[in-house]
Amino acid sequence: MAKISVQETEITVLSIDDVDYISLTDMANGRIDQSRAADVIKNWLRTRYAIEFLGTWEILHNPNFKVVEFDHFKSQAGLVGFVLSASEWIENTNAIGLIVRKGKYGGTYAHKDIAFEFGSAISVQFKLYLIEEYQRLKEFEQRQLGWSVKRELTKINYRIHTDAVKQNLIPIELSPQQMSIIYANEADVLNMALFGMTAAEWRIQNPEKQGNIRDYANVSELICLANLENLNALFINEGMPQDIRLKRLNQIAISQMRLLLDMPNALLVSNANTLPEKIE
Repeated sequence: MAKISVQETEITVLSIDDVDYISLTDMANGRIDQSRAADVIKNWLRTRYAIEFLGTWEILHNPNFKVVEFDHFKSQAGLVGFVLSASEWIENTNAIGLIVRKGKYGGTYAHKDIAFEFGSAISVQFKLYLIEEYQRLKEFEQRQLGWSVKRELTKINYRIHTDAVKQNLIPIELSPQQMSIIYANEADVLNMALFGMTAAEWRIQNPEKQGNIRDYANVSELICLANLENLNALFINEGMPQDIRLKRLNQIAISQMRLLLDMPNALLVSNANTLPEKIE
């Protein structure tokens, strides 16, 4: 669930099976008294144009849509005595473009295509602002997805990294507690190379934050970190001493971050503005 604000009206967006549905109830509430929102939706649904739009959308997207029932509603649309609710439309035609929810975020929701069209019934200006804010939401979600993918990539590479530690640096006779110390030590080789501090030092400097230093890395740093993890695993397999690895990784981190910071800002998180400190 997400929220967008359109002309000082907060509108709920639900994602159901990766399909976005926008609250028509919230849209109507922002324009009139809340108690009449359902009436606004019903009045829109009873028009011939709305029925034709909804039916055509269903025919294009819904193989189980009941066309016969749709034709019946279309023939009645616009008549003085014709009244239609969203629930009746869904129940009689097996429509998927509208859904009705109860509870905390209850109300009538519509597929974004239909919600944009309903926006025209409120005002052309409202519709255009709705489309703009919805697109802004999608762009934000894509940026967040990009960050998440990079974070998952870092986790996968870290598994490769820890496997290299296990195979090359941990004698079989060590206890699990001793192995965890080596793992932490190797993780801090990467932390020092990129962030200039260990995980423990970061926690001391940021007592109010949850998680660890890598949870607060930006996209540029996560890309660099993923590369460093692969390189450190390679260096470990080659038997390179830790102090030499640290210096090499730090040099690589500085070089890569310079390249990443020169990329277009749209590809990076806004706080990507510092280079790792050189380790002497």
